[in-house]
Amino acid sequence: MDRNKILIIEDDPDLRRGLNIRLRASNYDTAFAADAVMALSIAKKEEPDLILLDLGLPGGDGFLVLDRMKNIAALACTPVIVVSARDPKANEQRALAAGAEAFFQKPVDNDQLMKAIQRALMK
Repeated sequence: MDRNKILIIEDDPDLRRGLNIRLRASNYDTAFAADAVMALSIAKKEEPDLILLDLGLPGGDGFLVLDRMKNIAALACTPVIVVSARDPKANEQRALAAGAEAFFQKPVDNDQLMKAIQRALMK
């Protein structure tokens, strides 16, 4: 059986590494992007099953990435889970309205994040 691939779009190398370890331990393949520009390029190339998206990225924020993904046929239906340090009061509803499956405030509860990933992949 093929393993699901998750694209981690995160500019903090320590957080990227931690997410990678957790996801690989749960039998997922991973790919990475550290800024908004590379995020779309890598997403088109890798065609991930799910994207974990930070909002505070160099080269454009996560909302820009979400908006541009809608116009790329291969990515338009890819589930996105936002993992951000930004204030959830100001950003959670905006992220969900833009198409995100879920919003998590950093630091994230790993068990809750893994459950949200599983739910999103089952849709």
